[in-house]
Order: sequence, then C-alpha cells, then structure tokens
Amino acid sequence: MRTLLCLTLMLSFVSTTPAKTIRVGETEIFKTITSALKKASDGDTILVFGGFYKEGNIIIEKSISLIGIDMPVIDGDKKVEILSIHADYVTLKGFKIQRSGHASIGDPAGVKVYDSKHVRILDNYFYDNFFSIYIQRSKHCIVKNNRVVSLGVDEQEIGNGIHCWKSDSLLIIGNYLSGNRDGIYFEFVTHSVIWRNISENNTRYGLHFMFSHNDSYFTNIFRNNGAGVAVMYTKHVTMMNNTFIENWGDAAYGLLLKEISDSYIYNNRFINNTSAIFLDGANRIIVEKNLFKSNGWGMKIQANGMDNVITKNNFIRNTFDISTNGSLVLSTFDENYWDRYEGYDLNKDQIGDVPYRPLSLFSVIVETNPPAMLLYRSFMVSLLDKSERILPSLTPDNFIDNIPLMRPLPL
Repeated sequence: MRTLLCLTLMLSFVSTTPAKTIRVGETEIFKTITSALKKASDGDTILVFGGFYKEGNIIIEKSISLIGIDMPVIDGDKKVEILSIHADYVTLKGFKIQRSGHASIGDPAGVKVYDSKHVRILDNYFYDNFFSIYIQRSKHCIVKNNRVVSLGVDEQEIGNGIHCWKSDSLLIIGNYLSGNRDGIYFEFVTHSVIWRNISENNTRYGLHFMFSHNDSYFTNIFRNNGAGVAVMYTKHVTMMNNTFIENWGDAAYGLLLKEISDSYIYNNRFINNTSAIFLDGANRIIVEKNLFKSNGWGMKIQANGMDNVITKNNFIRNTFDISTNGSLVLSTFDENYWDRYEGYDLNKDQIGDVPYRPLSLFSVIVETNPPAMLLYRSFMVSLLDKSERILPSLTPDNFIDNIPLMRPLPL
C-alpha cells in the first residue's frame, strides 16, 4: 500500500511539473542553441534573441518550441544541414536560416523533418540553402508564412524550396518561394493541402506533384517559372482558384497533366502562358469555370486521354484556343465562351444557335510542323481556317462545342 501511494505521488509530481522557458543570447546564461537544447525537456520553450549563430548541425530530439526574437540568424556556412528535427510536436518560428551545405547525396537542408508528427515551421526566412524545408515520412505538419529564397541558376545545382516525400496530411500555407529548382515538390504525399502560396521565378516548376493522391491546392499564384505546375502519375487532385501567369518558354506551360485521372480543375486563371494546360494521358478530368486569356495555346489535348469534360470556361485572346496531335477525340466541350465564335443567337437565350469548332486547322499543322508558325498572320491561313470550320475535313468531327455561349461567364 505504501509503495502504491509513493508511486501515485511521483506520477502526480511528474504530470504537474511546469514547462520552462530557456533564453538564449549574448546577454543570457545560454549563449548557444545547442547548449539550451541539452538542458531542455519535452514541452519547454527556447527563446533565441537576435544575433548570429553558427553551430554546425543542430539536432532537435525533444518536443520543444524554438522561437526567434528579432529574427536571429542561424548559418550553415555552406557545410552542413542546419536544423534536423527528429521529434514530434516541435515548433520552429521566427528565424533567418541561411547557407546550408550543398550535396547531391543526403540532400542537406535548412530544416529537415525526419519521421515526425505535428511539426510546425512558421514565419521564418530561408535564404541561399540547397533544400530549404525538407519533410520526409512525416504526418500532420504545418509549413506556414515562410519566405524561401534561393539563388538558383542551374537546376542541377539547387534543391527545392519546400520538398515533401512519403508524407501525409501536410498543410503548406501562405509561403513565398523564389529562385529554387521547384518551389514546392510533392512525391508520395497524400491528403495534403497547398493554400495561398506565391511561387515565382523558380528554375523548373512552381509546383511539382509526383505519385501524390487525394491532395488539393487552392488560391496559389504560379508566376514566371520555368514551367508553372506539373501534376504527374496522380489521381484525385483538386485544383481551384489558382493563378498561372507568365510561364513562358519553348516547353513551358501553366499546368502540365501527365498520366493523371479523376481530378477537378475549377475557377483558375491562366494568363500569358505558352500553353495554359497540357493534357498528356489525362483521363476523367473536369475543367470547369476557368479563364484562358492571352496564352499561346489555351489547351493542348493529346489523343491518349479520354472522358475529359471541358465546360463553362472562357477562352479569350489566345493564339490557339485548342490543339491536339491526333484525329480521335474522346473529350467533350460544352457551354464554353469562345471569343472567336461568329455564330448567331436568334432566340436570345445567350447560347449560340450553331455549334462551334474550336480546333483550328492551322493549329493542327503547327502541332506537326512548328516552323509553319511563321505563316500565322497570312491571309491564306485565315481562309483555310474559316473553310475548315464550315466544311471540316482534316479536323476531328467530334471536336465541337454544341452549346457555345454568346457572352463570357462572370468568373
């Protein structure tokens, strides 16, 4: 009985021991982050005051909050991974983390999260790292309101801004990413959300998906990247309210969909891209209420996809609204607005009385013979296109919108 009473009192003491706050800085008892981590226990908070900290690889193995005051700098001296997190329930907030090591083996990062849950990376500035934030085999992590800037020129010499691998239930919110190989990279990541990020001026992709199912990305801006967004070998992805703008180049596009199925693209804006959407091996995709404006190609639809539905979109001032590389089309077009439509509306129901064929004969020619683009403004090309729309002979018969709208939709 006495033993049981002692054990109860000990457990009561442990459960009520208050978490402590440890202060690190030039005027504090602890001068380094590493020394404070040694004294910390699970649940503690370490406050790091403004200054310059170069401590090699800092390893976090306790469930602590590491908070920067006045944006202290943690520097990797181009030699090491700066912060390695191996614990659950860690918060990292308010630091400038810069100059990690660069290596193709091991992929050192500004911050790398290993096999952990409920890690929060908030309000930090990552500068000139190889990989900035790297999350692997982790769950329920939040990466929010960070500024991630690298100095990439050649994509072989730089890593990704936010790199996530074999993880689940991540939230990537409100980050700014520039100068990385890919702004955000997902591989084998499921049930996660990418929301309100700005990804621009990255050397390869603004966002890159590989084998990542049941994810969503909303209200992001992908601007002036080598290519905007690539979603590959994936199913059940929702893409809504995003802006794809000024992704220019010989092989650039706003959105590449390769071997993707059962996904939804809704209320996005594609403006000033070489190709707004490129579908290659895409099946059962719904493309609804999007704006395609001032792109080279609105949509490039390869003939190896099927059962895609393109409906209620606005196609305005694109060089070519639609193109394809084959004669068989297994996708449907309905209730879209086409600014080149020249039909009439006798009953005034805002729906054209004659179907519209959005596929230009010249776009088919350019698809197989790119140098023919030199003739784009010629009178003969305009005559050929108009003749083909009246009496189609070379373009697929079923490449047709039977319910063309007379006015653009209010998107």
